[in-house]
Amino acid sequence: MSTRVTGASRTLSDSIAPVRDVAYIALGSNLGDRAAHLAAGRAALEALPDSRILALSKVEETLPLDESPQEPYLNQMVALDTTLAPRQLLEALLDIERAEGRVRSTRWAPRTLDLDIVKFEEQTVREPDFVVPHPELPNRDFWRRELAEVRVTR
Repeated sequence: MSTRVTGASRTLSDSIAPVRDVAYIALGSNLGDRAAHLAAGRAALEALPDSRILALSKVEETLPLDESPQEPYLNQMVALDTTLAPRQLLEALLDIERAEGRVRSTRWAPRTLDLDIVKFEEQTVREPDFVVPHPELPNRDFWRRELAEVRVTR
């Protein structure tokens, strides 16, 4: 329900500024030109509405997390200042992955670009299909290293 402001053409909810937060996003790629896929991911993140990259970790190469035979990953963490709500950001990340040729087939399959919301500075999400901070954060040393590298303090 929206409350009308007397004498104004906008609703009260329209005048409330969106919440700014820092989202920490992990980028990964192990198919094709991995560095180019990461670069495309960073450019697409920077182009999101009312969002800007605050910090980037160095790019590091890691082995796949499972036992299947596939190429190593290039990984990087980004600190993104944004007003997008967590679900909006997730949907935008899925769109970016698809635009970069990501095909979701099986878990742990190789990918052109993988974008994961690792955490938000000020928000948590507990939904059946979406959890922030990412539940795998404690199990991924490279994410913790990269997160420490880009951590933004306000």
